[in-house]
Amino acid sequence: MVREVVGIFEKTRRVYFYASGREPGRDPYLKHLYSVDLDSGEIRLLTPEVAEHEVFVSPAGKYFVDSYSTVNQAGTSVVRDSGDGRVLFELERGDLRPLEKLGWTPPEPFEVTAADGRTKLYGVLFRPSNFNPNRKYPVIESVYTGPSGIATPKAFHIRGGSSTTGAPLSQATAELAFIVVTLDARGTGFRSREFQETSYKNPWGERWQDHIGALRQLARRYPYMDLDRVGIFGHSRGGTDVVNAMLLHPDFYKVGVASAGGHDLETGMALPSEQWTGFALRDHYRKESNVALAARLQGKLLLAHGELDPNVHPSSTLRLVQALIEANKDFDLLILPNQMHSLGSHRYLIRRRWDFFVRHLLDRDPPKGFDLRSQGQE
Repeated sequence: MVREVVGIFEKTRRVYFYASGREPGRDPYLKHLYSVDLDSGEIRLLTPEVAEHEVFVSPAGKYFVDSYSTVNQAGTSVVRDSGDGRVLFELERGDLRPLEKLGWTPPEPFEVTAADGRTKLYGVLFRPSNFNPNRKYPVIESVYTGPSGIATPKAFHIRGGSSTTGAPLSQATAELAFIVVTLDARGTGFRSREFQETSYKNPWGERWQDHIGALRQLARRYPYMDLDRVGIFGHSRGGTDVVNAMLLHPDFYKVGVASAGGHDLETGMALPSEQWTGFALRDHYRKESNVALAARLQGKLLLAHGELDPNVHPSSTLRLVQALIEANKDFDLLILPNQMHSLGSHRYLIRRRWDFFVRHLLDRDPPKGFDLRSQGQE
């Protein structure tokens, strides 16, 4: 899978590009740098380490800086020769010892099998730092089903990441005594055409069978995962996923927090709706809408949306709210004034999300008014 063209150099007649899935026996999502000769078609792997690579090519194309890491291995930065990829010298190497002294438990990449019994799926599992394999932990899925990209982090990050699927927030959530899992099921990006087309005109497809099946496989592997207490959270498309999972599989997903979800395809942007579901399929849009399924809600649900969201209009959540009211369902709603689409990492929403899971999955009262700013979260 060619991911991006990095540079084209006419003098050397070579094109540099990112790709994944070419090297056997490794995670097919890991991004490597390659070059191809425009005359012979010869392809060279320039970053052989089993890791996620990010490169910066020099203007003349003679050298490049390569920074690489995995979710559980700190980053290393080196300067390489762009002709054959050999390392010329090391710039910097990350040191995990300070984290290990704090009791940090590294996240674990995993491989499971999809519901079709043959397709390999990949994800990451996060445990709390004080992890005890002899106790039972509720499970929370951090979800974003694409379809154009992936949710599972591949590189090492202490800070940053996406709104809800980045490693820092997943690890922080796990620290509250949860097992947090993120997975890329069929229908998401960066794999084969067959893999991705599962979601075309079939936005949910077999995804929940893949997700639920993956969690069951992991629970057989790790008995400390309590599948009687499963929560799920996500932002944007992930917020849509949260509600859909709870409505279609209420016996499995018991607690959910959905932020900025596009619950009604008719109110969504043309790009995600028409590109992946088809054009002018109003009856189909309604069939796939969370609004049409609202009466199926059984679990504990917190909906959140930014008042000024220009990406997923707040009316999408409000249509779902209206349907839930008409179905006489109990739920929680949080509207954040003056907030746009990127509220998934808003400190107040993070706190409310944590409180919701602690209250409904751990059956405990969270600390009142916990302020993330006091913990260095700006």
